[in-house]
Amino acid sequence: MTVWEYIVYTVFLCVASAGVIWACRRFPLLGRLGPIMVLYAVGMVVGNMPFLPAGIATLQEIIPNVMIPLAIPMMLFGCSFSRGEARLQMKIIFSGFLSVCVAVTIGYLCFGRYIGEGAEVGGIITGMYTGGTLNAAALQAIFRIESERFVLINSYDIIISFLYFVFLFSVGIKMFRRLYGERDKVLSAKSRAEIEEQIVQTEQNPYRRLLSREGAQQLGRMLLYTLVIVAVSAGVALLMPDGWFMVVFILLLTTLGVACSFIRRVRALDLSYDVGMYLIYIFSITIASMADFSNLDLAGGINQLAFMTVAVFLSLMIHAVVCRLMRVDADSMMISSVAFINSPPFVPMASAAMQNKRALVTGLGAGIVGYAAGTHLGVLMVELLSHL
Repeated sequence: MTVWEYIVYTVFLCVASAGVIWACRRFPLLGRLGPIMVLYAVGMVVGNMPFLPAGIATLQEIIPNVMIPLAIPMMLFGCSFSRGEARLQMKIIFSGFLSVCVAVTIGYLCFGRYIGEGAEVGGIITGMYTGGTLNAAALQAIFRIESERFVLINSYDIIISFLYFVFLFSVGIKMFRRLYGERDKVLSAKSRAEIEEQIVQTEQNPYRRLLSREGAQQLGRMLLYTLVIVAVSAGVALLMPDGWFMVVFILLLTTLGVACSFIRRVRALDLSYDVGMYLIYIFSITIASMADFSNLDLAGGINQLAFMTVAVFLSLMIHAVVCRLMRVDADSMMISSVAFINSPPFVPMASAAMQNKRALVTGLGAGIVGYAAGTHLGVLMVELLSHL
């Protein structure tokens, strides 16, 4: 491939990601599917086209390794780790993390041990179902599992997440509320104002602001902070023994990103999450384009599907039981489950389905902790599963 072909393909990935974001906001059906689902579909189609040159594989390897280190700090900069409702948050985070770890362990013993790189897959879905795509992508970078298997994980995740939503929104909300009892909906004026502000922010298109002078200034600052974090993390990771570079590098990126979120000037970069998410979108379409379906192990795929199904639905049931024992209300249990299993971007949709605006803040708070800790938890789970 020539340099111009590399440039054209990179521009295509960036433009396609932006186009999918626009289409998901413009067309309700695509909006319900979500940008990542659509991008995976586009990427898998493009990646299996016969006219792609063989040399494209080099660029496909480079792009994910650039996107993830930049996306991790950016998505954590704007996180607000509030002290409000601390007891409730501690309960649902403990329950959610415990539930996923137990469910993944059981799923691994039943199905995961029969697939290639089973322990690593278990670690990735642990990060995915306590944080989201960001954590799964970070863990994929750490363990470097085959791109086809990572695409299969995400493809199955789309199917399972859809079934999870169908269950939760059709019968789950009424069922759990009947078992738990609804949460008190009386809000203070301050809480109501905070919730309304969160809802307004989720309905706006943040990418338009990047075209303004203020948005460009924000972009420059967040890139500067991100590059400093990347440089420090890489410098420390280079001092580690062979084989530990990527583990230490990704974990340091996450840790420093969380630490910087406590700095008021960094936290004021309210566009950082969306810019980081855009990089995740580029990562998603690139990874999907690397899939060669002619080489997929269908038998292993069945076990992988069963592994992930157990991880999602068993973790929901365990989470429901543990939260009930700790006297957590139904809406907080469900919204935190959505935040862990589907990631914070799905929380507003779940809050609207439950018609409980206060649950929005609870879910976002749980999801933020999931983003911060999911990668670390995934690494620990690989160590555990590899010894079972």
